[in-house]
Amino acid sequence: MSVAVEREQALLAGVRLIARDVAAANADDVDRQARFPVETIDALRELGALSACVPEQLGGGDVSLETIAACCLELGRHCGASAMVFAMHQIQAITIVRHLEPDSWFADYLMRLAAEQRLIASVTSEVGNGGDMGRSIAAVTPTDGGSVTFEKQAPTVSYGAYADDLLTTLRRSPEAEPGDQVAVLTHKDQNTLEPTGTWDVLGMRGTCSPGYVVRATFAPEQVLSTPFSSVAAQSMVPVSHILWSHLWLGIAEAAFDRARAFVRAAAKRKPGAPLPVAQRLSRVMSELSLLRAEVDSALRDFIVASEAPGREPLMTLAAALRFNNLKIAASEHAADIARGALDVCGIMGFKNDTPYSVGRHLRDTMSGPLMIANERIHETNAGLLLIAKEV
Repeated sequence: MSVAVEREQALLAGVRLIARDVAAANADDVDRQARFPVETIDALRELGALSACVPEQLGGGDVSLETIAACCLELGRHCGASAMVFAMHQIQAITIVRHLEPDSWFADYLMRLAAEQRLIASVTSEVGNGGDMGRSIAAVTPTDGGSVTFEKQAPTVSYGAYADDLLTTLRRSPEAEPGDQVAVLTHKDQNTLEPTGTWDVLGMRGTCSPGYVVRATFAPEQVLSTPFSSVAAQSMVPVSHILWSHLWLGIAEAAFDRARAFVRAAAKRKPGAPLPVAQRLSRVMSELSLLRAEVDSALRDFIVASEAPGREPLMTLAAALRFNNLKIAASEHAADIARGALDVCGIMGFKNDTPYSVGRHLRDTMSGPLMIANERIHETNAGLLLIAKEV
């Protein structure tokens, strides 16, 4: 067995243990109190998991996207909020790694990330742009002292108050068009976050994602040189949908497991008696099989496209449609599976104090269609379908 394979297996085994022993133990309290899952994130830091994607020469774990996706699934099985925080961090880190220039400020940053296990949050949504991540109002603005600054009104910033760094999308300059964007990485001591709301929500309560007015002053080299249009198409958007779909799959699998345990318990109580709920469970399993296949297929498609020269396949309209549809399908199917599990378990699934409770799973999956709203994605897809030659 190669060193690389051993490293990947060790990370996945470590995350699986944290998910089972730490995330699961705190999941209900994280949900009930709408608090940050600090125990899980601290354990992941101790494991070195926050630098899992960072190249080995920069001090990171240098593991594959497949392994990171599997980690998201394992965490999702036990605590959706913990899985979402881990996934969101990895999306930002992977984006930086995939667009890294040698000897740049970002190379030094990744070494610091690995050494300190820094947590990155993203600031991509913005008040006033209609939910379009490809357009920004706030801009990188030069100051008289040679630094640059910005002020951005964000309706949500997941775990922003707990992050060490922020990756923010902005117009390249005050004169730039809304679609001429860059990504900027700023540190906690360079940022100020002015809260504009609270986070008392239905599901994913532990992500702690209220709105903020975000302000920062920083050095010009903290602007990622690759245009954000390329960053989004080649990395941020497809990686987001892939990792989100894996954690939603993990939540769905956990809900299905609880429903199956309920049916097995019912069968033991009445050996040989007809069990209508078993047929309901079979229908849920069919939905789960479809979700597993879609999630796995999209991951394979992304890996193949990423290996092509210049990652050109990821810049096509067909790729945009492919990963947009992954997000729509995964978010909707995961919620359907959780609802199906509730139908199987009935009142025992509806109650929060039984081993068959799926209330948290259902509420967490219901957030999926709202994250980059599916209706917004359908609107984008409708426009792409008018001009795309291949889908």
